Amino acid sequence: MRRRQEDALIGDANRKWWLLAAMGTILGVILLDETVVGVALPTIQTDLGLTEVESHWVVNTYMLVLAGLAAAAGKLGDIVGHRVLTTVGLLIFGLASLACGFAESGAWLIVARGIQGVGAAIIFPASLAMVTIAFPEAQRGLALGMYGAIGTTFLALGPMVGGLLTDLASWRWIFWINPPIVVVVALIVLAAWRDQPIAATAKRLDKTGLILLVGGLSMVVFAVMEGPDRGWAAPPILLLLFTGIVLLAAFAFVERRKPEPLIEVNLFTDRSFTACNLVIFSAQYSKMAVYVFGAMYLQDVLKMTPLMAGVALLPAVAPQMFMAPLAGRAADRFGARWPSLLGLVAMGAGLVLIAVAVSSQSYALMFPGLLAWGFSPAFLFSPPRRAVMSAVPPNKQGQAGGISMSAQLLGGTIGMAVCSTLFSMTNDFQVVFLSNALLTLVIFIIGLIAIERRSASR
Repeated sequence: MRRRQEDALIGDANRKWWLLAAMGTILGVILLDETVVGVALPTIQTDLGLTEVESHWVVNTYMLVLAGLAAAAGKLGDIVGHRVLTTVGLLIFGLASLACGFAESGAWLIVARGIQGVGAAIIFPASLAMVTIAFPEAQRGLALGMYGAIGTTFLALGPMVGGLLTDLASWRWIFWINPPIVVVVALIVLAAWRDQPIAATAKRLDKTGLILLVGGLSMVVFAVMEGPDRGWAAPPILLLLFTGIVLLAAFAFVERRKPEPLIEVNLFTDRSFTACNLVIFSAQYSKMAVYVFGAMYLQDVLKMTPLMAGVALLPAVAPQMFMAPLAGRAADRFGARWPSLLGLVAMGAGLVLIAVAVSSQSYALMFPGLLAWGFSPAFLFSPPRRAVMSAVPPNKQGQAGGISMSAQLLGGTIGMAVCSTLFSMTNDFQVVFLSNALLTLVIFIIGLIAIERRSASR
């Protein structure tokens, strides 16, 4: 009876579109929480009396937990079902957001941000898996393109929303706006989503693999985040990096021999699967250079105000909202190979133009570089992500989504750390952008060799 009532509210023909809107929105909220805190951080630091290190971890705790748990959470969705897991993730994220808003101390806020990251890590891969399963193969690229476009819009609005709420109300509202959105998304999930039958063999959680993966990723990500501040040669950083790499190597060794692994490491023997995840990694890596160091350059060198710098970066942001559906349709028609390669060409060209403009200290020259770069991310997320998700059956969509999301999160984390290190060593913005262009060239060569020439319908 209850299911019939739900069906009356959301008909079968509309179910997937409601789900797409809900999953795109919650993706956007998760991404918004990566960027919205940055602009409010000075106010938060003053109000709560945070030290520099504590304020640093208000941002990093969320990212560390999110990057460390996303892959494992994706697999968990395949085991227990996405409906239950997503509802739990939304509950955790919503309650943690409330706790962040009511924080009375730095320790309170940092712990709440970590719990918020747990909820986000559960939701992140599950949302991608549900969109992939809900849409037929012929519409999957379009759906993932629209999903990404909604998320990108929220991401781009993060600094502006954070600034407006902090100036007009209170920094606490950057967290309190989340729970109402979470409630609406949860209601849509409960009404619109039907889990696929779960195979009996998929109901066991590989605890050894979970400990090795989460432990290894957390150590590596922590070391990468702290390396630029503490020094890459600092013994704690070297110890964390070494231990994390050993744990991840042990994870790969153990998982290859398990009949029911947490993550099927053998998926990476597929060259196209691996290359597509590297493309996603490189796209998020590049975002850190353009959004963070581009904004720094505009303010520090060209002496723009924060608001002017945000407006000046619009050519790198605005095209993504319009190109994402087009990139999705291209993926449906041509597969991942040519859209991804063209996206890498546009990204590399944009980075080179930006580097030339930086040396000339000219925004007029920087504008076409930002615009060229702005057309690329849509083609570097939707088509390769579609290929990654299409490479596995429906009962493994959560796992594939977790791997894809981990590639994206690690790209942002490592990109931020490497760019920060290069800039601190050289004090030269041009080095940041040219090194990024070099990475893009390397990924282009890998994609040219490894991404398969196959039809989208395969």
